[in-house]
Amino acid sequence: MPSTFGHVLAVIPARLGSTRLPRKVLREIAGEPMIAWVYRAARACPLLDQVLIATDSDEVMNFAQAHSLAAVFTPEDCASGTDRVYAVAQSIPADIYVNIQGDEPLLTPDHFTPMLNLFERPEVQVATLAVRCPAADIHNPNAVKVVTASDDRALYFSRATIPHDRDNAGFAGYRKHLGVYAYRKAALHKFATLPPSWLEQVERLEQLRLLDNGIDIHVASAPSDTIGVDTEEDLRAVEAVILSEGRQRRP
Repeated sequence: MPSTFGHVLAVIPARLGSTRLPRKVLREIAGEPMIAWVYRAARACPLLDQVLIATDSDEVMNFAQAHSLAAVFTPEDCASGTDRVYAVAQSIPADIYVNIQGDEPLLTPDHFTPMLNLFERPEVQVATLAVRCPAADIHNPNAVKVVTASDDRALYFSRATIPHDRDNAGFAGYRKHLGVYAYRKAALHKFATLPPSWLEQVERLEQLRLLDNGIDIHVASAPSDTIGVDTEEDLRAVEAVILSEGRQRRP
């Protein structure tokens, strides 16, 4: 199904040197390394014209080549996943670049469609995803919350519980941000050439650099929640979901 917004390149940053869970992109889940689950979910989405793993690791590159997963080397000193996507953009042209976290093995092809459909609107420069926040994550600082305007523009992202339910009225509209982004080429360039903003540094959320500089982020509703893998517990939780849903190792 061809898109109406040009060539779409998905990049999966895959840094091996994770501090909280070492070597996590190559850790096995239900018999297959995490990065393979992410790659194949992206490859199965018809709106993604090209999918690449971007890594600074010989080991990740060797795995990708051995399993016919398209991959490229990027500099070791990339400060963030988005900077790694930008490094790819310097040599591989596209109209829209999608940054897919390499530690999101529960992503499915259906996650990318609502986000990319936002680019049917010419004013959309950056898009991302959110879901209704599970009760267990409402006060969890590792689950980033997002508040949006009526036109789906993000007003703010925070590790805090936003909006604040001042009267304790049982507000149920919290939204959890899923860390998948899509950028038009100019917006990606703008992000990479701006210095880190003060809000970004306080919250440790790179997307706040865009909001701090007046660049809108539009938020689409994802079809389901995911589990970003940062700990051994996350790894086991993801494996339990994959096994319970009977997901196949090969698409």
